[in-house]
Amino acid sequence: MQATPLADDSVLLARGMTFEEICASIPADCDLIGISVMFSSEWPSIRPLVSMVGQHFPGRFYVGGGEHFTAAAELSLSACPELNAVVIGEGEETLVELVEAVSEKRPLDAVAGLVLRDSEGGFIRTQPRTRIRAIDDIPEPAWDIVPLENYLSNNLTYGVFRGRSMPMLASRGCPYQCTFCSNPTMWGTRWIARNPASLVNEIEGYKRLYNISNVDFYDLTAIVKREWILEFCKILVERNVNITWQLPSGTRSEAIDREVAHWLFKAGCRNMNYAPESGSMRTLTAIRKKVSLDKLIDSLKGCVAEGLNIKINIILGLPDETIKDVFLTLLFLVRLSWHGANDVSVGAFAPYPGSELYEQLVKEGVIEHSDDYFRRLSYVDISEVQSYCRNISKKTLKRCVWAAFAVFYGSNYLFRPWRLVRTMRNIATNRHESRGEMALAQVLSRLRLLSTRS
Repeated sequence: MQATPLADDSVLLARGMTFEEICASIPADCDLIGISVMFSSEWPSIRPLVSMVGQHFPGRFYVGGGEHFTAAAELSLSACPELNAVVIGEGEETLVELVEAVSEKRPLDAVAGLVLRDSEGGFIRTQPRTRIRAIDDIPEPAWDIVPLENYLSNNLTYGVFRGRSMPMLASRGCPYQCTFCSNPTMWGTRWIARNPASLVNEIEGYKRLYNISNVDFYDLTAIVKREWILEFCKILVERNVNITWQLPSGTRSEAIDREVAHWLFKAGCRNMNYAPESGSMRTLTAIRKKVSLDKLIDSLKGCVAEGLNIKINIILGLPDETIKDVFLTLLFLVRLSWHGANDVSVGAFAPYPGSELYEQLVKEGVIEHSDDYFRRLSYVDISEVQSYCRNISKKTLKRCVWAAFAVFYGSNYLFRPWRLVRTMRNIATNRHESRGEMALAQVLSRLRLLSTRS
């Protein structure tokens, strides 16, 4: 861990290589340096890193990419003079053309998918780039040039720890248009899935090369078409791949009935996230979350019956929510718990840069499109709850979040008391089955550490 001082004298803690180590790892003869930022909350700590790299490697071409740069291209270029260009959306084709244009000293404004500075201090957005449709033609990640063992052997995973875990993508994009999500800006609303056989080939290769035992799929919405997921599962079973996998970032429930759940478990899937976000139909309509809560419950029942561990994602404090909407969500959490959901993630609404709600709140003057907002942006830290809701105060919203956790887990252990025994056993043996167990284990570990120091 390292501490990164910010302009306002606050400090961020970051895990990984120090800035000096990162600078030392960059080849001295490089001509172009790329910076990826997926979440805007990371930008305040990465910006000083870019400045330090710029001091060590002056005169190089610097390009940024990822969700943050897509959502805040002009702001990032203004705040970071080292940056020469920002890639918007998918970067594979854009970066290749950009490298060619830089090396051949051709005009960059002919490269689609970029934001550049103009000669008068303003910005130029080049022609938008068409989405990549043949995603099976994209080469596999060059993991051989990454110190992959550092990640595989240190229990780093986005989902539940199930051994040596490899991150993968089975699809790109999402066909839905939820107003709190930045997907329409970053990826667009076309969902494109990989060929199931090609996907299994890649998994088999990672198992052979890196001895992995689990795959974390980072897709926005991995399961949209029933036929696709059934084909993928049946190929895994037919080839006897014998691996666990999970969908920790969420998926849709519409395509998952009892039969699909059966094949998911048989093929090695153990953990999935459903993201109803709210138990209030008024809220769901307002954020254009197209989900049937009754059908989600039916899907959940099938998954639980087949042995899958289901986590639920909930957002509280959306701009127009009321206490009544929150109460309806608490009641829905009890219903989910009764039908067997294992885990829950409850977060206070934090406007994503690039989302429709973010742009709306900026126009209303509720938030400022600035690095200061990014520094305070937190999606998961309950202690840093901010309220962007017109009807619920910050103090009340924080209580609502805690109440949601208490309602879900309290009812969960009340309805199924053996789960509490299993949770204690899993924590003691470090064999977690849910994110809740992992979080509780981390809290207990920190308490033990503090007690030894006192």
